[in-house]
Amino acid sequence: MVVANKNLRLEQDLERALEGLFRLGANRRFDTRQAAEVGAVVTRAGYAVLRSLADAGSASLREVAEASVMDSPTASRQVVQLETEGLVERRAADGDARAVELSLTPQGRKVYDKVVQYRLKVLTRALDGWSQRDRAELQRLAAKLATDLAR
Repeated sequence: MVVANKNLRLEQDLERALEGLFRLGANRRFDTRQAAEVGAVVTRAGYAVLRSLADAGSASLREVAEASVMDSPTASRQVVQLETEGLVERRAADGDARAVELSLTPQGRKVYDKVVQYRLKVLTRALDGWSQRDRAELQRLAAKLATDLAR
């Protein structure tokens, strides 16, 4: 019973720590600072779309939605917003007007690269006092948690 109580307490503490981390990810000050640094407003969902297209080169809306872990209507709204900003373009896939292929514009690539640089700068600053071993362990555990939560 003591072990079960310790495990429950540890899980509660972990949940609170993660909730605080997730709340930081939704912090408007972070978004404002990022926009000032990057020169464009890119939401978290928009960043997921940009990342999926940067990784894939080009993709269908369904592929973008899957890679971004969002439903198709949400991905579609993000793509429209990014198109309006000139960051994403769509074209007919292989000459079939019904099939749409999405890709980053040259400006979209620049903005994506700037967002990545900004986020890496913030992360590097936060982890400044961490050992390489701790950084590697954080990466391993965060990837494992993301995989397990996605299931």
